[in-house]
Amino acid sequence: MEPATRVVHQHTPVMPNSRPISVPIYQASNFAFDDPDALADALNAPDQGFAYSRYANPTTRALEETVAALEGGTAAVATASGMGAICSALMGVLKTGDHVIAQSCLYGGTYAALDYLREHYGVEVSYLAGEDPAEVADAVRPTTRMLYLETITNPVTRVVDLPAFLDAGKQAGLLTVVDNTFATPLLCRPIEHGADVVVHSVTKYLGGHSDVTAGILVFADEQRYRHGWHHTMEMGAAIDPFAAWLTLRGIQTLALRMRQHCANAGRVAELLSAHPSVEAVHYPGRPTHPDHEVAKRVLADFGGVVTFDLAGGRDAGYRFTKGLRLVKLAASLGGVESMTLHPASTSHRQLDADALRAAGIGEGTIRLSVGIEHVDDIWADLSQALP
Repeated sequence: MEPATRVVHQHTPVMPNSRPISVPIYQASNFAFDDPDALADALNAPDQGFAYSRYANPTTRALEETVAALEGGTAAVATASGMGAICSALMGVLKTGDHVIAQSCLYGGTYAALDYLREHYGVEVSYLAGEDPAEVADAVRPTTRMLYLETITNPVTRVVDLPAFLDAGKQAGLLTVVDNTFATPLLCRPIEHGADVVVHSVTKYLGGHSDVTAGILVFADEQRYRHGWHHTMEMGAAIDPFAAWLTLRGIQTLALRMRQHCANAGRVAELLSAHPSVEAVHYPGRPTHPDHEVAKRVLADFGGVVTFDLAGGRDAGYRFTKGLRLVKLAASLGGVESMTLHPASTSHRQLDADALRAAGIGEGTIRLSVGIEHVDDIWADLSQALP
């Protein structure tokens, strides 16, 4: 099935003569057994039944199977937040003395997690620009274990040549992890390009309605899935069944929403590029974007996030965000409503001046998550707030 069909027809529990059209909420923490051996099996493996919802839950499993199918993976593990998925991907593999290669432009929370691992566990990190696959071979050490990438980077929307970089990681014997949050499985499926693990902040586009906090890891093979399940379960990062159900409901409209997000974002990027207060627009759908040709090969569309640099720096950014009326000033993204923030002071506040420059984030950089409202209303609000 095509992804637009898969998001609608989700995995539902098997019943004797019928099945529910929508996935039920199994709001149960505990499950009773008649057979002691069956209980023991359910506590030891992810595919031997449901014993305790930190280990597995029917609603959660429906979400995991749905996203795994969308990503083309073997199986998935849902978590209580996007950071829960990111940290599980990192901490489930890395140990003291290991080395990670990562892009220099990443979500601020990922920087924070890598810095925590460096400070507390002696995990070393090398950052690369993500422009030439040869950067991977140049950065590899005997202790290198992982290559960590983002499909569309947060916040400046760089698009890495996934096939080339993942191949370089494989050639070096590295575990490859890709954060696919901005693209979603509708625009890119990194496992098809060779990724071992894909992570999502489900809070963003998969949920899509600003009403759920969750994450998910999708694994390319069974062995890594079982290891990832065991680690995530032991760390207590499990998603709540109600959050899983909200996400399933959101995913059913993912194809429709992404179509509108992308269309609106392309139009807003075009209008911003002509405004005298805007120094630069970062959107992979524009021919002027440095990764436009790569994006045309790797992505099915160009995403719903537009980032731009305002003339006037931080003061201009403050005045702009304060002047908005329709567009929400908010820390997250990917909801049906348009949202914006100033990364240097919010989402990437963990980075010092040098790290901000390396990530391409300026004092006047604004990240705009373009919603599905009528594009004329979005632009009317943006234009009245622009300096």
